[in-house]
Amino acid sequence: MPKKRAASAKHAEPSVKLSTRGVARLQGRHPWVYRSDITEEKDIPPGAVVRVLDQRGKFLGTALYSSSSQIAIRMISHGSVPDLPALVAERIRAAIAYRKELVSNSDAYRMVFSEADFLPGLIVDRYNDVLTLQILTQAMDAAAVREAILQTLRKELQPAGIVERVDPRIRELEQLPPLPSGLLWGKKSSTEFRMNGEDPKGVRFHYDGLEGQKTGAFLDQRENYAAAAEYAHGEALDAFCYQGGFALHLALHPAAKCSSVTGVDSSRPALEMAEKNARLNGRELEWIEANAFDLLREYAAANRRYDTIVLDPPAFAKTKRDVEKALGGYKELNLRAMKMLRNGGILVTCSCSFHVGAADFLKVVADAAQDAHKSLRVVEHRGAAKDHPILLNVPETSYLQCLILSVSN
Repeated sequence: MPKKRAASAKHAEPSVKLSTRGVARLQGRHPWVYRSDITEEKDIPPGAVVRVLDQRGKFLGTALYSSSSQIAIRMISHGSVPDLPALVAERIRAAIAYRKELVSNSDAYRMVFSEADFLPGLIVDRYNDVLTLQILTQAMDAAAVREAILQTLRKELQPAGIVERVDPRIRELEQLPPLPSGLLWGKKSSTEFRMNGEDPKGVRFHYDGLEGQKTGAFLDQRENYAAAAEYAHGEALDAFCYQGGFALHLALHPAAKCSSVTGVDSSRPALEMAEKNARLNGRELEWIEANAFDLLREYAAANRRYDTIVLDPPAFAKTKRDVEKALGGYKELNLRAMKMLRNGGILVTCSCSFHVGAADFLKVVADAAQDAHKSLRVVEHRGAAKDHPILLNVPETSYLQCLILSVSN
């Protein structure tokens, strides 16, 4: 009788070998390796779990592979991963536990923040009893992983609905089939939520999981909304107000001291939602549909004055090529605002452009103050809310700058 062959000791997962530069990135605990730093790969299917090796074949850990992205691998573990869906479920539970320790006085916050929660390609936000998720990579889009995500979220959080928000551009870049945004589970895609106050207090907002930008409200500014309200006073102007996050806190937060608040945005649908949010809180505020750059220039020329101004524009620099132009935009905005502030006024100025670092943002605001002949005192230098964790060795997780400044003549 023929002898039985011993079971193969080889690993079932495919493997990739990295250049010296790629290995150095992983040793520095950055989870991304670019395609240019892969020196050897053979017939790896899209979204595969791969073993990562150095040039000598030494095992470095396990990663999620993308066949199309320039970020070819995203590390998921520095050990072996026998069961990816089980690991994803475990890390979602850990992310939920992390938020329970850090988040209070709000029922809307980010539950899973991709690499910062060691789940590259997955974002989950909570809006009261509705969850939204975004899947950004081939591996997270696999049927078994999707099922693990849904089952874990249902079991741990018991939502009334789970909505998937789809970014068509990301799916195209990842060579994933087109998919519409929609309700994945449950019966509810819209709700009301509160920020920065124990129920039934706090500032209340409407939320529709199938409308608005990104996954909805800008949850990364949640703690900054409350901080701004601590210092704001008198007549306040919120430029780029979107659905009213800063404006409503300046008017409604328990610490608020503003006599009037005006919100400005170029989007009529955003302002209509901001007005609905104000009414939900029993208030009427002034909302102006306008280009904030043009309005600030006009108001500065007309000698309009405020005691508090908030600048929270969209990202000006989406790539490194945009940085110089972005810095010019930030300088102009801050210069106009400083000229409009009364002596002792408060300027809350923000940047969500990762490519504009903290040092560059501070410098451009300082340059604007010099040109405006103003003196600035930094009251607070803030970042994203704690539910958006920053990994110290992954600078991409630190993208939001929020300066609260006292402006003097």
